[in-house]
Amino acid sequence: MGKPLFYEIVEKPATSCIIALCSAIWFYIQKKNIGYSQVGLSYETAIEGHHWRIITSAFAHISVIHLVFNMSALWSLGVVEQLGHIGLGVQFYLHYTLVLIVLSGILVIGAYHVLIHRLKIEYFRRVTAVGYSCVVFGWMTILSVKQPSSKLNLFGLLSLPISFAPFESLIFTSIIVPQASFLGHLSGIIVGYAIGWGLIHGMNNYWALTMLGWIALLFVVSLKRSGAYNFDFLEIESVSDPSLPTVRFLAPGNGRTLQMSSVPTGGVELV
Repeated sequence: MGKPLFYEIVEKPATSCIIALCSAIWFYIQKKNIGYSQVGLSYETAIEGHHWRIITSAFAHISVIHLVFNMSALWSLGVVEQLGHIGLGVQFYLHYTLVLIVLSGILVIGAYHVLIHRLKIEYFRRVTAVGYSCVVFGWMTILSVKQPSSKLNLFGLLSLPISFAPFESLIFTSIIVPQASFLGHLSGIIVGYAIGWGLIHGMNNYWALTMLGWIALLFVVSLKRSGAYNFDFLEIESVSDPSLPTVRFLAPGNGRTLQMSSVPTGGVELV
């Protein structure tokens, strides 16, 4: 018999929290009848300044099957949290999950740009991507580099050698799920190899918190600028260079402001 679920949750705290978060978001989306186009990532919305969608698209899922499939794979990959002895562990998992979410989203938009403007494939202009599997494929790839002898178990039924799992899963999902985002999954694999091979490295608590702070700031600013949400405490005023907004946080009651300058970040597919 395997370990009781409670002990596995204790051994995979970060994975358990992410699964709970994605499940809660899925429940909220269903309850509020929010469409995937309202939270998903597409080329058109990205160039309109909806950069916040890089984050929301990663945690949103459009069906319970989509959610269960991604979370089942993520649960199996949570073994990364238990591998502190080979340089992985909980902190590594949290730090590079943040990197995977952001870089895979940016890479997807970059791929759309090339396909639209270089290859003239207009289909990708309005494709909307949602789902956590960019990150799932990223961790699958990192584990295949760091511990190639391990296996990936899905639903307790399917066991794949981890060394081949990224590309096996890429082909498998593209065949059985026509809506699966090949580019989204491939982006996760590319970022995963960059992390696994040490091309992206050096993340620690300081850099992770710094990155998280900038992500939070740009998330709020892009929500405000795109008109998706109105923050009464925040005003954005253009300066002489229109690409450099001034961010003003309004203190209630006394009219005082805190100012800082910031630089903005430059169909549906399941990811």
